[in-house]
Amino acid sequence: MLRLFTAPLILLSLLIVLNISAQQPQRDLTRAEYIEIYKPVALQKMRDFGIPASITMAQAIIESGNGNSALARGANNHFGIKCHEWTGATFTWDDDEKNECFRKYVAAEESFHDHSLFLTLRPRYAGLFELEITDYRAWAHGLRSAGYATNPQYAHMLIRIIEENNLHELDHEALHGPVLADVFHESFDDHVYASADYEEFGSGPNNRTLFLNNRRLFVFARPDDTFFKIANDFDMHLAKIHRLNDVANGTRLREGSLVFIEHKKRRSATGTHNVASSETMYDIAQRYGIRLKSLYRYNNMTEGSEPAPGQTIKLRP
Repeated sequence: MLRLFTAPLILLSLLIVLNISAQQPQRDLTRAEYIEIYKPVALQKMRDFGIPASITMAQAIIESGNGNSALARGANNHFGIKCHEWTGATFTWDDDEKNECFRKYVAAEESFHDHSLFLTLRPRYAGLFELEITDYRAWAHGLRSAGYATNPQYAHMLIRIIEENNLHELDHEALHGPVLADVFHESFDDHVYASADYEEFGSGPNNRTLFLNNRRLFVFARPDDTFFKIANDFDMHLAKIHRLNDVANGTRLREGSLVFIEHKKRRSATGTHNVASSETMYDIAQRYGIRLKSLYRYNNMTEGSEPAPGQTIKLRP
């Protein structure tokens, strides 16, 4: 009879242990631990979006309580972003008022990405991107003035956290340190993007070689490049280099691609182009130094659509 009860007793004991373990409170992260865990994400978002990593980390520290708030733990929401214009999962939490609606994410990294989009896509924060990328004090005051937080001391809180934890060093690392491993290193076709196909113009900053394409200056992306690094080398804002190359905020750069540092022309001296397999309208626009919108217009195509292999694309009206 004893053996008949052995398995149930073991199972009951295991359930009791698991229940006790589940009831034990989760250990709080220290500030140093939180910074160590999430600084790679903040660095990458600075490279992708042009937001100082120091500001991102300081905001996350304040808004999430070093990742220990109920909102951070229950919704992976590290920036206190509410449900405005949000169609995803939600989390109810008491903030300025009771039972307020907050965005809920699958992972914390999604929260950091959404924070970057939140700042770059809302007009009231546009002035921030005219500030020097390393001027964390100006960014802190700019966020407060733009109404990111209701606390009148918010800017001073950010600055104090940045300086007490040397977070401004993250900005320097994002600008001059190694690029994270998740940046794409997908090369384009050697013939399409070979340097021999373009006229060499001369030397640029940071030992970059300048080339001419359709009488417009460009550089070839290096294996460890980002749009932000190139923008920094040529002393221009990230948003501008995105516009020059017809890409959106957050676009990652691929090795071997053409990055223009001047506005592309509206037409090419060449009349037409036959589309190669898997070649996109963006590839063609970069190859010939033409603005992407113009290319779509010449071919009566809807923006965002792609040509078929072998199709003839007009490069001029």
